Amino acid sequence: MSAVSEAISQRMTLGMLAEKYGFDIVPQFASNVTITSLSDSLDSVGPGSLFVCGGRIAELSHAAQAGAYAALLPRSLQHQCPQADIPLVFGELNDHVLGDMAVTLAGSPTNAMAVFAVAGDDDDEISADVTQLADFLHMLGNPVAVIDAQGSTSMTRTLNLTYPLGVLDMQRTLAVCAEDGVAAVIIALNPSTVRNHALESVNVDVLGIEHNTSNQDVSALKTQYSFISDRDLTLTGTTQESDDLALESPVGYDRIRAGHMSLAISMVLAAGVRKNNVRSALRVANNLN
Repeated sequence: MSAVSEAISQRMTLGMLAEKYGFDIVPQFASNVTITSLSDSLDSVGPGSLFVCGGRIAELSHAAQAGAYAALLPRSLQHQCPQADIPLVFGELNDHVLGDMAVTLAGSPTNAMAVFAVAGDDDDEISADVTQLADFLHMLGNPVAVIDAQGSTSMTRTLNLTYPLGVLDMQRTLAVCAEDGVAAVIIALNPSTVRNHALESVNVDVLGIEHNTSNQDVSALKTQYSFISDRDLTLTGTTQESDDLALESPVGYDRIRAGHMSLAISMVLAAGVRKNNVRSALRVANNLN
């Protein structure tokens, strides 16, 4: 399923889309039609959907039967598209526009959460880093969500997702996490978890890199996945300070697990958590261990 639904406080009409993105509406009097979700596959279309059709004209009638209120198509099809049972919207479609529409409709879910992303060369290493970071953020008292092809969760609830996630999948998942009350979400930044450009309009606060990775940089990752950042984003890796703190943790005896803990510590420090709070959390974890 690839769909994102309307946030409680949001209202989106075809006229609003036309004004913001330069879309054309056929017929023009349909500008007041309100949509409540974006869908790019027939199995996710429901009452109120704007069906992102692409070039699949044959699916228009099926989308209308499923309850779609309108369909969005490339402008190149405007003069060859047959008459449909629902209003048609024509415009220049790309991942940036789709992502912007999705984040607006979802109510900008990442505004309510800290977003951590972990990149690297090895999916298993990335997943281990994500898991350790989730455990450590939980240790610090944060409700956490994980988006990872090896297992996604929103707090204690398993998320049944189909990977890799696209633009609409990502916004829908983030909206679900925000509704659950998640304070921090961790994304495994690899092709098995997210497609290229899937993070359009997603603000990443901390970008971690697994320690054995080479030839990765922020600009290349931004180009590949299209995330944004409201501050000067740098790659966060392990440091001597994070290595030393990791040795004080319950996993300090294990060199490999300590490496994952070191990255987790470095990333939470980069997020603005004070070192004293990190030490306190490690002390409590040792006492409970």
